[in-house]
Amino acid sequence: MGQIKVVKAPIEGLYEITPTVHGDSRGYFMETYNLNDMREAGLDLRFVQDNQSMSVKGVLRGLHFQKQYPQGKLVRVIRGTVFDVAVDLRDGSATYGKWYGVVLTEENKKQFYISEGFAHGFLVLSDEAEFCYKVTDFYHPGDEGGLAWNDPGIGIEWPRVTGTYAGSAGAEGYCLEDGTPLCLSDKDQKWPVLSARV
Repeated sequence: MGQIKVVKAPIEGLYEITPTVHGDSRGYFMETYNLNDMREAGLDLRFVQDNQSMSVKGVLRGLHFQKQYPQGKLVRVIRGTVFDVAVDLRDGSATYGKWYGVVLTEENKKQFYISEGFAHGFLVLSDEAEFCYKVTDFYHPGDEGGLAWNDPGIGIEWPRVTGTYAGSAGAEGYCLEDGTPLCLSDKDQKWPVLSARV
């Protein structure tokens, strides 16, 4: 029997993955990836790179994608809490422009697999978060694309965020419920809305 439970999300191409955690007085052990379990769920994946980032509360990264070299991503949190989001950008998809999000924490130990053809982003809800992900293609700087995280046409319901869309992806005027301002890179504050995507 597999050690990893793979469940299809409501949007085709997205999967929530939960490992079996074996704990006792010493701590715990779990498999975070098992090729056979993934294949049994219909995912025959080939990862080429592992990445890790640390971000502080209020940081929002995304929404990112690669145009000619799309990446599948298997993401998880090893410390802290994030709200992780994928937006369907696959031409001809019945769910084009739709989003799905999942809360990933060090406690729930969930993972989220995002197939090629989606934009991806996440918001840090804890004081700090360490985020790990495997990708199916390398990073190609000249191929990077993005979407406004607050695109009203997509309508992502970011948890604990207050503010009003003012016509751009800028973070000004947005904060978490506790007053922590949102923090985005300069690049992420300049991405267009989906309707302006070329």
